[in-house]
Amino acid sequence: MNKACSLCPNGCKIDRENEKGYCGADNNIRIAKFYLHTGEEPQISGKNGSGTVFFCGCSLKCVFCQNYDLSRMKRGKDFSVEELADIFKRLEDMGAHNINLVNPTHYSSQIVHALNIYKPKVPIVYNTHGYERVEILKEIDPYIDVYLPDMKFFSPEVSKRYCGKENYFAVASKAIEFMANKPLVFGNDGLIKSGVIVRHLVLPQNVSDSMKILDWFSSIKDKAYINIMSQYVPFGEIDSFPELKRKITKREYEKVVDYAISLGIEKAFYQDYKSSSEEYIPKWDY
Repeated sequence: MNKACSLCPNGCKIDRENEKGYCGADNNIRIAKFYLHTGEEPQISGKNGSGTVFFCGCSLKCVFCQNYDLSRMKRGKDFSVEELADIFKRLEDMGAHNINLVNPTHYSSQIVHALNIYKPKVPIVYNTHGYERVEILKEIDPYIDVYLPDMKFFSPEVSKRYCGKENYFAVASKAIEFMANKPLVFGNDGLIKSGVIVRHLVLPQNVSDSMKILDWFSSIKDKAYINIMSQYVPFGEIDSFPELKRKITKREYEKVVDYAISLGIEKAFYQDYKSSSEEYIPKWDY
């Protein structure tokens, strides 16, 4: 697949042995950090933390990315497939409740290879921006227990403005609807063992877009959870986006939450409005 890469919807078709695609990645697996992360949803992090691997590069590249240095390949260290398998084992041995693959899309073929070398006994979490090809998801699905996708934008105008992809919702909605076929299973410890938690980050001056996403989510509300997030922090390259230079207001967040409740969405998680803090951005190792 890496000879004519088609792992993501960008469809670069490049030979990653000799070139880098839109995502910025070649055949090396570039990672900025792996550790026991306690900053995810409680149903993911648990008591010990989620065994999280932060991959570099990105096939979406939102202007406000809170992991900007990673998504633009400005930092990180290269690892082999064998070393990635060893990372999975090390995190499991450290007591990780799961293996949490953050931004894995453009490395999905190498991840499958690594999981064939060593498959942890804890759940595997696919933590993605949502811009995924269903055909690729079908190939990796046997290896994945939990999907943790973003649903960022509804409007083609909004998604084009913030990530250059008019087709974001059209692509991500099909991907997440496929993910929602994974049965929802929680353990006695309250941690998710199987299923989908959709994440939606409320953005400044974009309440109407958030409401349209909730209208769409209503069609799968019995099959998946949604986390409506208030933690937006101005970050990235937003000089040309004045509306993104502030945090969301309490009124903006409450309007989205109230709308979710009015739609009868019961499988939902909400954040404290004061969650908008840079503490959610890890300190990178490489």
